[in-house]
Amino acid sequence: MRADTEQHQIERKINNVEGWRNIIQKPARSSSVKMSEGLYTAVMGIRDFLKEYFNGFWDYETPKMMVIKNRPLGVIYRAVQFLVITYFIWYVFISQKAYQQSETHPESSVYTLIKGKAEHGDDVLDNVEYAHPPEGVDVISATLRREFTYDQRQGTCPEHFSVDNANCTTDSDCLPGLPNFDSHGIRTGRCIQYHNHPFKTCEIKAWCPIEEYAVVREPPLVQAINFTVFIRNSIHFPKFKVLRVNVESPPGMKTKKYLKRCHYHEETAPYCPNFRLGYIANQARENFTELCRTGGVIGVFINWDCNLDLDPSHCKPTYTFRRLDLRKDLADSGYYYRFAKYYDKNGVESRTLIKAYGIRLDIIVHGQAGKFSVIPTIISTVTALTSVGICSIICDWIMLTFIDKNEVYSERKFDEVSKKVTKEPTDTIRTEFSFISSYGSNHSDLSDGVPL
Repeated sequence: MRADTEQHQIERKINNVEGWRNIIQKPARSSSVKMSEGLYTAVMGIRDFLKEYFNGFWDYETPKMMVIKNRPLGVIYRAVQFLVITYFIWYVFISQKAYQQSETHPESSVYTLIKGKAEHGDDVLDNVEYAHPPEGVDVISATLRREFTYDQRQGTCPEHFSVDNANCTTDSDCLPGLPNFDSHGIRTGRCIQYHNHPFKTCEIKAWCPIEEYAVVREPPLVQAINFTVFIRNSIHFPKFKVLRVNVESPPGMKTKKYLKRCHYHEETAPYCPNFRLGYIANQARENFTELCRTGGVIGVFINWDCNLDLDPSHCKPTYTFRRLDLRKDLADSGYYYRFAKYYDKNGVESRTLIKAYGIRLDIIVHGQAGKFSVIPTIISTVTALTSVGICSIICDWIMLTFIDKNEVYSERKFDEVSKKVTKEPTDTIRTEFSFISSYGSNHSDLSDGVPL
């Protein structure tokens, strides 16, 4: 009896332990179920999204044709069409020649030479004296006026009074070796009288006498207006294997003989590369007398625009002229340079400083050539046809934004058709003035009865 009682107590304790264990494990099991349900929901959502995207990816969209009998909208549509077609025909195909394969970086060679004689005082000048360099490439200059400073020697002399801080009263005003960009030399530290003038300037060590004090100015070389500039230009288009030169004599005349007597003229002598300096200045709208006084830089632009669908003989150069340097109303305008001629005088090295004013010619060559090619023609044609579609986009925007007040057009324009098509009764759309009936066909006719 006692043994049965003890066994009963043991079983009751065991049951209590298992009961407490179930109570403890129940919240954990409930939390695990909730996590599984959330994960399942997320996976199913992703699966449904991918399935819907995959099925929609294979859908086909086709534009729906609608005939809208609205005069203002039709006028806008035809006007935009006319502008697009005119742009491509006139500008793209005719003006820009988009049907051609082009080359815009040709190989070019330039040779220049200035020719002429001039009597200057008692001297006769030739191109060796006034042309620098005598034979050039794409840059050449002609001297029109000179200023001389004779018998300069190494020594000390007073600085010119126009230089900043050059005027002085005592030696303390002239610090030795003080750098100055406008100075003609290096200061010695002394304040001396400026030649025969009552004032003083700082003494410098330089080529003396300085230019501003002892310069001798010659009159301009006015006869240079008739000097001739010979410009020979050869241009090569390697893509098309075409070589052209701006020199060509008339039939029956030798080139050498022709070049001795011809001068360039746009119509009568387009292949004569001889240009008078006066003609160049006039074409650049410059006064030749003013150029003799200050000098200047003029650009000679040679342009080759060749349509190789025609015979290469039609490829002719055109010339334009323009002033390139700063205008004459500025302080440092014009073109000039200095050089010196050195000699020995009484055992002392001396020189004559020459400041030369002149015209510098910069020869600048541009060239482009084009020839018919199938690929550019196809690309330009496809672009033109595609661009016509802009007309429909613009008119659709106008229609849906400004005209479709009752959303009649938008309901007809956008339809969704599935595989299972069931024929429904005719839909009738009531408007203020008329009715529009359709079975949802792919071609609709909207008349002016639709209120705008």
